[in-house]
Amino acid sequence: MEPAELREICLSFPGAYEDFPFGPETSVFKVRAAVGGTRHEAKMFASSTLDADDFSVSLKCEPALAEQLRAAHPGITGAWHMNKTHWNGVRLDGALPDSMVRDMVEDSYDLVVASLSRKQQEQLGWARLSASREGSVD
Repeated sequence: MEPAELREICLSFPGAYEDFPFGPETSVFKVRAAVGGTRHEAKMFASSTLDADDFSVSLKCEPALAEQLRAAHPGITGAWHMNKTHWNGVRLDGALPDSMVRDMVEDSYDLVVASLSRKQQEQLGWARLSASREGSVD
């Protein structure tokens, strides 16, 4: 996976945007919903330097799954400078399939959006997407 592809994936989610609170070298991907005309505090779901020479991303993860992923993949560790119970550092050197990385980014986004109010989730279209998936017949 290339840095531009990671950026594209992160920005493809409703309400997602890129921010630089730690300086221009670190991209922080956040989600924010606007409810009732006011902006609510944004929540981070991914962070990366997007440096092709040392490419990695920090992603939120359910604690039990985080442990399983770390045990199975040497390129997944506790995220640097983050709560290692809830955040994985994922090295993007080609050892992990791109589809797996995409799934981990989506899971991180979903965990963060799940912590928002129902109204915010609906404003993002997230609740409707989840409901439509559950009700679909393959």
